[in-house]
Amino acid sequence: MAFQAGGQRPAPRPVPESPEAQAYLRDYARLLEAVSFPSVVLDHRWDVVLANTAFETLFRTVGPHPTAMPGDNFLRFVLFHPDAGTVLGEHESRWCLPMLAQFAAALERHAQDRGLQSIRRDIAQDPIMEAAYRQGLPHWIRAVGAEAVQQDGAVRPLLHPDPRWGATTCRIVCETPNALENMGYTRLTLVLRERRRPADVPRGPRRPRRSASHLSVVPHPEA
Repeated sequence: MAFQAGGQRPAPRPVPESPEAQAYLRDYARLLEAVSFPSVVLDHRWDVVLANTAFETLFRTVGPHPTAMPGDNFLRFVLFHPDAGTVLGEHESRWCLPMLAQFAAALERHAQDRGLQSIRRDIAQDPIMEAAYRQGLPHWIRAVGAEAVQQDGAVRPLLHPDPRWGATTCRIVCETPNALENMGYTRLTLVLRERRRPADVPRGPRRPRRSASHLSVVPHPEA
C-alpha cells in the first residue's frame, strides 16, 4: 500500500526554544546513538526528531521520495513510500493498518493540527486508501481487536538489508522519559529478534514495490 503523495514536503520541525531542552536533546541523541537497535524519537505528527544510526541503516536501501522519507516522517513513510514494503514485512496488515488506526486517533485529539490535516488530505487523494480509512478500518479493528492497534509491545516483521538479520521480527518498545514526554515526543525502539528459521519465513516471492496504493487486506465495503 503506497502511493505518490501529492502534498508539499513537510516544513522544518520547530526546535525547542529552551536552552535546557536543546541541551537535553543533544545529550539524548548521544544516548540514542549508543543503542544497537533502530531507535527514533517522534512528535505527535510522527515527524522524526532524533534517530540513531541503526534506524538509518534499516532504511538505507529505500529510494528517494519528496514527502515520505523514513527520516522525515515515519507515518508518511509507512503509508506513502513505494519502497516501504521492502523493509516492513507484511506491510499492509502489520504496519499500515495499525498506523492508520493510530493516525485516526491522533487526528481526533488534534483536529486542527496542520501537519495531521496534510496527511489526511493525502489519504483522501487515493480512493482505495480513503475507502479503507473511512469504511474498511473500523471493520478491521472489530475483526482483529483493539490490541492489534497498540504500538508498545507489538511484534512485527522486518526485512533488514543486513543479511545477518534478513527476514526477522522486531518488538516495538515505547520508552519515553518525562522530559521527552513534556516536549510532546515519543521514543520507539525496534528491538530486533533472532533471525527467522527458514521454515518460519513466508514462502513466495517478495512483493514488488508499488506506485499506487492498494489495501488488499481491507476489502471495499461494497465488495
